[in-house]
Amino acid sequence: MAKYYSYWNLSVDSAVTPDLYYQIYNWVGTKYRYAGNCKEGVDCSGFVNEIYKNVYCITLNGGSRDMFKQLTPVSKKNLREGDLVFFKIRKNTISHVGIYLAHDKFAHATTKAGVTISDLNDDYYKKYFYKGGRLKKTDFLKNQ
Repeated sequence: MAKYYSYWNLSVDSAVTPDLYYQIYNWVGTKYRYAGNCKEGVDCSGFVNEIYKNVYCITLNGGSRDMFKQLTPVSKKNLREGDLVFFKIRKNTISHVGIYLAHDKFAHATTKAGVTISDLNDDYYKKYFYKGGRLKKTDFLKNQ
């Protein structure tokens, strides 16, 4: 696992929430399936929801657009580990979500690679990046 994360210039040892990295690692390579939320197949929002349930004991409802409504928007420069990142890929509307890690890297489920880690500075993701989002403190406390 350490070798995998070092490839992405990420360190579990310096993570605020190491369990986030362990959970993501367990999902890496899971195939994409629209509306999926299990290891047999998962889409982006299903993946994010499963990770949030397992790491933070929080259930996020709906798809990527619905998730965005549950969060406080955060600029790209202010992203922190565990924040969500949103993309407007289809029809200029939020259609993709991932989990921010560090150093502009994020974990997400893609149609081609399944669950993987990507860089926000890759041309594709840079082009479609919309905003980051962080759980509203009051919502977070209600789920504890």
